[in-house]
Amino acid sequence: MTLKQLEAFYWAATCSSFALAAERVHLSVSSLSKRIAELEASLGQVLFDRAGHRAALTEAGTRLVPLAGALLQQADLVHQAMSATTGLRGTCRLGVGELTAMTWLPHLVAAIASSHPDLEVSVHVDVGAALAERLDKGELDVAVIAGPASRSALTSVPIAQAAFTWCASPAVAAGLAAMDANALQAHPLVSLPQGSGVTHLIDDWLRQASAQPARRLFCNHWGAIAGLLAHRGGIGLLPQGWARALFERGVLQELPSPVPLGLLGYALHYRRDDLRPLVGALRELAVREADFAVVGSVF
Repeated sequence: MTLKQLEAFYWAATCSSFALAAERVHLSVSSLSKRIAELEASLGQVLFDRAGHRAALTEAGTRLVPLAGALLQQADLVHQAMSATTGLRGTCRLGVGELTAMTWLPHLVAAIASSHPDLEVSVHVDVGAALAERLDKGELDVAVIAGPASRSALTSVPIAQAAFTWCASPAVAAGLAAMDANALQAHPLVSLPQGSGVTHLIDDWLRQASAQPARRLFCNHWGAIAGLLAHRGGIGLLPQGWARALFERGVLQELPSPVPLGLLGYALHYRRDDLRPLVGALRELAVREADFAVVGSVF
C-alpha cells in the first residue's frame, strides 16, 4: 500500500467521476484505475463495485475513505514541514461569483501567488448554486458563495459582507418618488437569476416592502445589468462601490427606499471531508483579502 494508491482511491471515492479524480491527481483514467486495483490487491478487499454503470463504493471502500483522507492530510503536513521551500504546490481550483471576480479576486490571486508561488491557480466564475454543486462533486477546492453552506457535504466560514444600493438611470429616477411598490409597477426589476445570493436579498426586501414587481428581467452578468439600468431598462440594485462610482459620473442615480436593503454575507465554502492544508491556507487568505467595497477596473 502506498500514498499514491491511497490518493488515487480517495479522490475516486469523493469526486463525481473517475475522470475528474484522474484530473485531480494528474493521471490518466487508466493509470488511476491501475493504482486503485493495486491498492485492492494489497488490502485483499474490493473497494469499488464496478458492476453498474458507475463504480460505487463497497462497504470496505466506505470505511477506508476517512482513514485515507486522514493519512493524506498527515502526509501533506509532513511534506510542508520538511520541504526546503515554503508554500504549497500543485493546483488550486477556486470558484467565485461575478461580484467577487470584479472586486477583490485580483487581490486574492496576488496574495496566493505571493504566499505560495508554486501553486497553480485556476478560477471558475458562476452563480452560487452552480458553484456549490461543482464543489460538492469535487470539481473545485473552495468557493466564495453568498450565505452559509446549504449542502450537507459542505461547510463554510464567513469572510465578508457586501452592501448594495437601489438605482436607475437619471431619466427613470426623475419620475419616481422612492423605491417602493409603485416604482416596481411602473418599471421592470432587473436582477441576477435565481440561484444567486443577491436573489435572497431582493426577496427579503420585497416582503418587507409589501411589493411585487409587475415585470422581472433576469440577467446573469453584473456589467450587463449596469448597462441595462443606464439605458432605462428598469430598476435594480448594484454593489454599493460600483453604484457610487456610476452616480459620480452621472450614469445612474440612487433611489431612496423606505425599507433598507440588508447586507449580503459571503463565506468560503469547502467540502467537510477535505482536510488538506490547501483549504486552510485559502481560508486564511480569503478572510484577509475579502473586500466587496473595492471598485473593479471595469468601472
